[in-house]
Amino acid sequence: MAFDNESFEEEENFAEMFAASEKKQETTRIVEGEIVEIQADENRALVGVGDKLEGILSLDEISEDGVLKFNTGDKIKVMVTGYYNERPKISYKKVLEQQKTIEFIDAHKEDFEDIVIEGVITKKNRGGYVVEADDVSFFMPRSLAAFKESDEVVGRTIKAQVVKVDAEQNSIVISRRKLFNDERKKKKEIIDKLMEDDAVIEGTIKKITSYGMFVDVGGVDGLVHYNEISYKGPVNPSKLYKEGDKVTCKAISYDKDKRHLSLSIKAVQPDPWAEVESELDEGDTITVTVSNIEAYGVFVDLGNDIEGFLHISEISWDKNVKNPNDYLSVGQEIDVEVIEINSKTHKLRVSLKRLLPKPFDEFIKNHNEGDVVTGTVTSLTDFGAFVRIDGVEGLLHNQDISWNKNDKCKDILKSGEEIEVKIAKINAQDQKISLNRKTLLESPIDKFATTHKVNSIVTGTIRDIKDFGVFVSLEDGVDALIRDEDLDPLVKEELESGQEIEAVIAVIDTRRDRIRLSVKKLDYIKSQAMLEEINDDASHSLGDLIKDKFK
Repeated sequence: MAFDNESFEEEENFAEMFAASEKKQETTRIVEGEIVEIQADENRALVGVGDKLEGILSLDEISEDGVLKFNTGDKIKVMVTGYYNERPKISYKKVLEQQKTIEFIDAHKEDFEDIVIEGVITKKNRGGYVVEADDVSFFMPRSLAAFKESDEVVGRTIKAQVVKVDAEQNSIVISRRKLFNDERKKKKEIIDKLMEDDAVIEGTIKKITSYGMFVDVGGVDGLVHYNEISYKGPVNPSKLYKEGDKVTCKAISYDKDKRHLSLSIKAVQPDPWAEVESELDEGDTITVTVSNIEAYGVFVDLGNDIEGFLHISEISWDKNVKNPNDYLSVGQEIDVEVIEINSKTHKLRVSLKRLLPKPFDEFIKNHNEGDVVTGTVTSLTDFGAFVRIDGVEGLLHNQDISWNKNDKCKDILKSGEEIEVKIAKINAQDQKISLNRKTLLESPIDKFATTHKVNSIVTGTIRDIKDFGVFVSLEDGVDALIRDEDLDPLVKEELESGQEIEAVIAVIDTRRDRIRLSVKKLDYIKSQAMLEEINDDASHSLGDLIKDKFK
C-alpha cells in the first residue's frame, strides 16, 4: 500500500502529538524499587523506580521509633505517581494502605452492607472526601457526606457505613448519610416498640447529670428525669447510681419534634402511694425519720420509699424559727401528724408542732391578768413592741410604754432586751396578750395628787384645742382637760395654743389617770371669796358702831 507524502506527514504529526500527551499524562503504579542513597541530613532516601528515574521518599515512611526499616540497596515496593520522563512522587506508606484496602475488599466484598467504620477525614477533593480508618482508605462522595459546604471537615473523626466495594478499582465507598438514615429508622422502630408494648426494659446508664440520667435502651438513649427515679420525689441520681450500672425502666413519653425519649425507673416499681391512700388519713400520728434538712423545711422518710414534707412553720409553735437544724438532725426519729395527703400530686405534708403543747394554752394556765412578769423584746414596730413571755408573744403598745404620751417603744427599747411588764389583758379566743409597762412606773398624776387637791387654783398652758374642750399642760408633764361647758366666761374661739390659762381643779381621777379643770368654777369660787370678804368687812363695821355706842 502506498502513502503519499501528505498522509505520511499527518501520521507523523499525530504520533508526535500522542507522544507529547503521554509525557504530560500523570500515572500511578506500584513498582519494586531499590534504595539508592539515604540522605539522613535531609530526612529522605533516593529510590530507583526504573527508566533511570529516582524518586524521593521521606524517611518518616520507613522508620519506626526513629529506626530505619530499610538500608541502601534494599528492595522496596513503592507507589509511583508522576508524569512521564519526570522525577516521580513515591510513597511506601500508600503501598501499605493499598494492601490494607485490598485485604479489606477481599474480606468483605460479599458482606459489606452492615459494616460501619470510624475514621478521620484526611483529604477533601472535588468529588468528595478521603477517610482513613485502621490504615484503610475509604472514599465518601459529597452527596453521601451530609455536610454543609461551609463545614471544616478535614481532620474530623466520623462514622459512616460501607455502601460499595469495587475490587477492580480497589475502592471502598462509604456513606455518612445512609448511616444516619438507618440509625434514625432503627431508633424509630425501637421507640415505637417501646411505646406500643409499654414494655419493661433493662438499660445501661451512660451519663449522670444534675437533672437525671441518660440510659441506653437497645441502642437508643433516653432520659430518666430525677423526678422519675423514686417515689420520694426529686433525688440526686449520683448518690444512687454510677455510670455503667444496669437499671430496669419503662418508656413513658416520646417528643417527636425534639426526638427526646423519656424513661422512668419508678414506673416499674410498686406505687407506695396506693398503700398511703388506703392506710393513712389526715390527722393520723406516724413515726418518721428525718432524711434531709433545708432552709425552708425538713423532708421525712416514711420507710416505704415515700417522703413527707415538714415545713419550717410546722416545726414549732415559736414563730421565729430561723433554721430547722436548731431543732432537728438528719437520722432523727420523730412523731408527726399527717396534715395533708394529696393523691394527685403525690405530696404528703406533716406537722411536728401540732403534737406539742400549745404555748398559749400553757401560758393561760400559769398566768392571769394583772400578773407582773419579765419578758424579752423580740421585735419593734411603729405601733409598739412584741415581748416574749414563756414562749408566747404579747403586744406592748406605744401608749402603754410610758406616761409620756410622746414616747414610743422603738425609741426606748432594744430587740433582745429584758423588761418587766404587767399582763393587762388575755384574749383567749384570739390568742392575744396585751401588756403594760407604764402602770409599773409612778404616775405623774399620782405625784401631782400628793400636792394638789380639788378646788385648788392652778395655772397652765394651752397645749391643744379640740372640738370638745381644751387640753392644758400643767407642771411635771401633767395634762388636764377643760370641757367646753367649763370654759365660761372665756370664749373658746379667742383662745390659742401656748396661751396661759388659770382654772380650778374640778376632778383628780388617779385610777383613770385623768384631771379635769374648770374656769367656770374658778369664777364662781372667786365670786364667793369676794362676797365673804365683803360680809367680813360689813360685820367689822357694825361691831365697831356698837362698841362705840356702849363706851
